This record gives sequence, C-alpha cells and structure tokens, in this order.
Amino acid sequence: MRGEKANIMSKYRFALVPIAALLLALLTEPASAEPAINAKILLQNSPLAGFRYYEGKQLWSEMKVGDALQLVREPENFYDPKAVRVEWQGHKLGYVPRADNQALARFMDRGSKAEARIVRLKKSRNPWQRMEFEVYLDITNSVQEKTQ
Repeated sequence: MRGEKANIMSKYRFALVPIAALLLALLTEPASAEPAINAKILLQNSPLAGFRYYEGKQLWSEMKVGDALQLVREPENFYDPKAVRVEWQGHKLGYVPRADNQALARFMDRGSKAEARIVRLKKSRNPWQRMEFEVYLDITNSVQEKTQ
C-alpha cells in the first residue's frame, strides 16, 4: 500500500513542476503589466491576380514561401473600387482577385490591419497558379479591449 502511494505521489510531483513554474511566473509579474496578446485570424487564401502584368516574373527567383507581402487599398482604381494591390518589398506583384477582395477592402477601409504571406510558389504556365497567399486580420486590439 505504501509503495503504491509513493508511486502516485512521484507521478503528481512531475505534473506539479510546470504548474508551480507558471504560478511563480504569474506571481512575480508586476500587477500593472498587461498581458501580451497577439491575435490574428485567417481571412482568406487566394491566388495572385495580374501576375503576368507586373514585376512578379522578374522577382520570381528572389521570392520565398513565408515572405511578407504588403496590401495597399486602391479605392480610386478605375477598374475596381474595392481593389487591393499586393506588393513584395515595395514591388507591385498584382492584386487580390476581384472575387475575393470585398471583405478585405471593407476591413481595410475601417482601419483594420491586414497582413499577407506567400504560401505557395509554383512554376506554371497558368499565371493564376504561380503564387498563392494568405491574408490575416490583426485582431489584437479587439481582443485586448474585451479583456480589459
């Protein structure tokens, strides 16, 4: 009986070590410090529209999966008032496809921060298949406001 009790206690002791470390960290954190919350939500996954018309072909060998892309709203765009331009290191690559830009444009017009990253690069004769990217909305401020 005593041996069983010792076995159980040793199992719990190893489980309590991370909990004790967490409690220690929480107790030593100043009370006024706000927790760092980094919250993003995946809004969409899209191919790049207009790849063949801009600088993508010339920059192809330099771009890598995971690279950050900049999204720039173009409300005065003659062809599409909801246009969102896609850039890589200041070079225009193309646009968010018209079929996918409505929600993103609305969020950007309201001041929401959007981030984009290359998720796929594929050598293809079809320009719609050459680059795929994901767009994330930064909801950090929304989460922090709700936790306060």
